[in-house]
Amino acid sequence: MTKVRDSYFDNAKFFLILLVVFGHSLTNLKSDIPVINSLYTFIFIFHMPAFILISGYFSKHFRKPGYVKNVVKKTLIPYFIFQVAYSYFYYMTGYEKVFKIDLVSPHWTLWFLVSILFWKLMIIPFSRLGKLGLPIAIMLGIAAGFFDTFETDFSASRTLAFFPFFYLGYLVKKEQFMQLLTRTSARVASVFVFIGVFLACHYVFPNDLQDWVLHDSSYHTFGLSNLEGGITRLFVYGISFLTIFAFMALIPKKRFSFTALGKNTLYVYLLHGFFIKTMVLFPLYKNIEHLYQYSFLFTASLALCYLLASRPVRLFTEPFIEIRMPRLQQR
Repeated sequence: MTKVRDSYFDNAKFFLILLVVFGHSLTNLKSDIPVINSLYTFIFIFHMPAFILISGYFSKHFRKPGYVKNVVKKTLIPYFIFQVAYSYFYYMTGYEKVFKIDLVSPHWTLWFLVSILFWKLMIIPFSRLGKLGLPIAIMLGIAAGFFDTFETDFSASRTLAFFPFFYLGYLVKKEQFMQLLTRTSARVASVFVFIGVFLACHYVFPNDLQDWVLHDSSYHTFGLSNLEGGITRLFVYGISFLTIFAFMALIPKKRFSFTALGKNTLYVYLLHGFFIKTMVLFPLYKNIEHLYQYSFLFTASLALCYLLASRPVRLFTEPFIEIRMPRLQQR
């Protein structure tokens, strides 16, 4: 029997992966125009935390037989494949002068594969704590910024710093998401939250939050004490949680033409880096300096999402991403 997918979450995942691709396309341009700079910060405040929260929501079945084996297979094998592929890609395109394979420091977006492996394993002991586990996860996330050695090795800093979002997703029930959708007041409030957070990114702390929302640096990197850094990270957590639920409240439940693409976001996530890093090398990209030109960049990001989630791309890359042979009969 074919499992019926939830259009609500597929819609959310589609919008989020579009923001991931568009956000990454802005990475080398974000400081040139103030409003784009603010948009970049705004996107990064919630897009990956929301993705991680949804991943946690769908990680409630860890008691099934073979769970650990399956998680390790679905994360470590793709990580090794794409870490090698990106290493070779960076060497061939001139990003790195020497071809080397470093499995300790994940290339760019690949930190997510390492982190989700640990999150899915951490959920086993944390599930016994129930709601008490959330403040503990937050304290671990704050403590991750105390140590310089946590910055890149095996994505340790991000693993701990983003874990509260994953664990909250595990705790949240579907009815709680649905309450956001059925309350008109919640949706109206969400619009004001979005506007307020964006304006804060633009006028209150235009440059201060950019590095903080990545959660990959120690507090010492910012010249702050552990106390100051911990308070700042807690503040960032608060903004992220607020913006995530505002985003989730605005997601429609009905099915659209793009809804089906939401189930293929891992393909887009793992593959889009090759295209973004290639695009950055072209003079046309480097010459983007006017606001209207960013609309073309957004359109290109949308087109790339459709391309990488398409059936031909999935058939070719499924053995490396899903670690299984393509389902040729699948429509």
